Amino acid sequence: MSVSIVSQPPERSLAIAQARRELIEGESPQRARGAARIDSWITRSWQRCIEAGRRPQQRVQFDPVSRSAGKDIVERNRALVAAARPVIEQLSRAIADTRYFAVLTDAEGIVVDVGNLPDGTDAASRYARDIGRIGVDLSERAIGTSAIGTALAEQESVWLHRGEHFFDDTSVYSCAGAPLFGPRGDCIGMLDLTGVHVAERPELRHLATLSARNIENMLVKREPCELLLRLAWPGSSGGEATEGLLCIDAVGGVTGANAAARQMLHQPLPHGGHTLNFNDLFALPLHMMFDAARRGDAVLEVPLWSGLRVQVRPQPGGSGAAASASPSPDNRPRLRDVETALIRKAVADARGNVAEAARTLGISRATVYRKLWRGRPAGAPD
Repeated sequence: MSVSIVSQPPERSLAIAQARRELIEGESPQRARGAARIDSWITRSWQRCIEAGRRPQQRVQFDPVSRSAGKDIVERNRALVAAARPVIEQLSRAIADTRYFAVLTDAEGIVVDVGNLPDGTDAASRYARDIGRIGVDLSERAIGTSAIGTALAEQESVWLHRGEHFFDDTSVYSCAGAPLFGPRGDCIGMLDLTGVHVAERPELRHLATLSARNIENMLVKREPCELLLRLAWPGSSGGEATEGLLCIDAVGGVTGANAAARQMLHQPLPHGGHTLNFNDLFALPLHMMFDAARRGDAVLEVPLWSGLRVQVRPQPGGSGAAASASPSPDNRPRLRDVETALIRKAVADARGNVAEAARTLGISRATVYRKLWRGRPAGAPD
């Protein structure tokens, strides 16, 4: 199957060339028309390269790290590579006819895995082999502006084509990149889709982003935990690309989450001594989740302390302990916790009308307020 090469739109080529003259070569026109057409993360990367004393004409060597450093990097990123490999294999099939290929790096921009490289002995294949080697340093400090460096610096997905790279030597590449975040929310690497002397395909930015999310989800699912919670908004179609994943240990500690869960709950995982707990997020006793996981309940609609509700599908976690073990007696919910959860549910069912909830429960409004306040975690919003 042949693929026609579509040339870059002339106006885009001119805008890139003009931006390079204005921002890299130091021309000072009255209006920076070309620079206005270039994504801001690219101009920021160019500026960092200039401040580091680089010039576009300098040669790029694509040097690998030392052998000992390479071994350490491979060992540290073993879990990342294992989670990414099936995704990269699927990607390689999806982009096989485009002469693009996948590159996985660590958080420093060092290559830790590579998809299928284009076959051949032509110049394009040689350029692909230059960067498609485990241990090659593709960071911004080593090769200037690229999808690798900008995705890691900006921590968002990017697309760069030809002259948007800083160095002349890297202007043969077109690449899409997306950062990768671990189960605790820290940036652990990036996924790159690169082609050499190929048509501009900015839609690969979307593919790289979705593939990165799939890798992150795989990492969360492999986290040892007692309970895996799959989250979705009520009424949403769900699906692996959009569902939140939350790992819970035996006493309710949150041990991992994917990006969707962190965004849905508006609660990043804290670093340091404090541990985020199930009870900080959900207005429902933890034991109800363990019970639902053992029963195999399909979906629970669970109130959050914010007043919102999410659909939760609880499953025994990767350790398998939740399927056969109950929370220890010391961690069993107190009667007042169950009572608070039921009152909160009644208020939510009444759409926030405390008087109506009180009538439904057969108690006074003052009692509802008192018991709800008693059940709030420290720092919960009003």
